[in-house]
Amino acid sequence: MKGHFITFEGGEGAGKSSLIIGLHAALIERGHDVIQTLAPGGTAPGLIIRELLLHPNEPVVRKAELFLFLADRAHHVEKVIRPALEEGKVVLCDRYNDSTIAYQGGARGFGMEKVEELCRFATDGLTPSLTIYLDVDPEVGLQRVKEATGRKDQIEAEDIALHQKIRESFLEIGRKNPARFQIIDAAKSREEVFQEALKLIDVHCLAASA
Repeated sequence: MKGHFITFEGGEGAGKSSLIIGLHAALIERGHDVIQTLAPGGTAPGLIIRELLLHPNEPVVRKAELFLFLADRAHHVEKVIRPALEEGKVVLCDRYNDSTIAYQGGARGFGMEKVEELCRFATDGLTPSLTIYLDVDPEVGLQRVKEATGRKDQIEAEDIALHQKIRESFLEIGRKNPARFQIIDAAKSREEVFQEALKLIDVHCLAASA
């Protein structure tokens, strides 16, 4: 692939979305060809899947939840991510396989290795060049969500114990993938998080292609 695939992970309220917006603008200013996308929701079918998962009229069962995420992932990679990378673009993606492995594999109990294998199948093995994980205490993150929106989606409304398991699962992924999976303390100021993330992108991706 000629491009660079950078994913962003974190628990609820970690600050991924605002960070990605800032990085997208900064990289464009530097002259890079950049696209910003998210999972689920990076395609037209993905938007439907996102609504089914996060704001359902009838909550889906856990196994169906897993396969909806995988369906979105397969379509997203083939229609958006891989073509952009083949064109040499920098792809900034809000959530990817690590979220599914942490949420469904670890916290939901389907098994991290089993879900990782399903994710590889869904994406034909497409792995990010770099993953930036924003680490935040779940109680702090959920309070941020409440203050920002006043409401919670289907996943945000889960018991705090589940969110603790999600964080533990992400940190386990980080221990197994120390080169790709870079952790930033999301309790820092937005500017500190932004500068640290930009430096990681420079070191791990863009400096290599300069």
